[in-house]
Amino acid sequence: MPEPHDVRKLDARSLRGLAHPLRMELLNALRRHGPATASMLAERLGESSGATSYHLRQLAEHGFIEDAPEHGKGRERWWRAVDSGIAMDENLYQSPDPAVRGAADLLLHELVNQHTRELSAWLSTRDRWFPRWTEHAMDMSDWTLRLTPERSRELIGRMHELLRGYRAFEAAEDDPDAEQVRLHTHVFPVTTDPERP
Repeated sequence: MPEPHDVRKLDARSLRGLAHPLRMELLNALRRHGPATASMLAERLGESSGATSYHLRQLAEHGFIEDAPEHGKGRERWWRAVDSGIAMDENLYQSPDPAVRGAADLLLHELVNQHTRELSAWLSTRDRWFPRWTEHAMDMSDWTLRLTPERSRELIGRMHELLRGYRAFEAAEDDPDAEQVRLHTHVFPVTTDPERP
């Protein structure tokens, strides 16, 4: 099986192809759990297999997923993610095309919803994890710094560089102590001026 590319840079066309809540969920499921069929994904996500089939074909048309024929044993089609992540060109937020700006907005809101669902799932199941995970290996902190836009960009770059460096330390698939670990980073300005919204 080919290794997925690291990160795919979205353009206006691929952004519009991805900016749908179910497509984003399907892509996330394939990235996190590996190859699957439309029926398997429908069961996992509580959707109809007709809906998952349609949206999987749309994801394939835009190059986010591809066939995984080595998994097939019957007539059902298996899919796998092509990339391990996405990045969005900043110009898409400022696009003169309202459809592109709307797709960017939808994608960002759905990412926030996805992060909230993941954190909520962790909170509701945290008592099932080993004490080592709940006591020493999780973090839900927030920080407030006073930075310029340039320093914020530098901070984001350094955080991403640190996280990429940890790929060299990823545990083997058969390591019984290892689990997938999700990391969310959010860097955004907030106002301290009570007159501004």
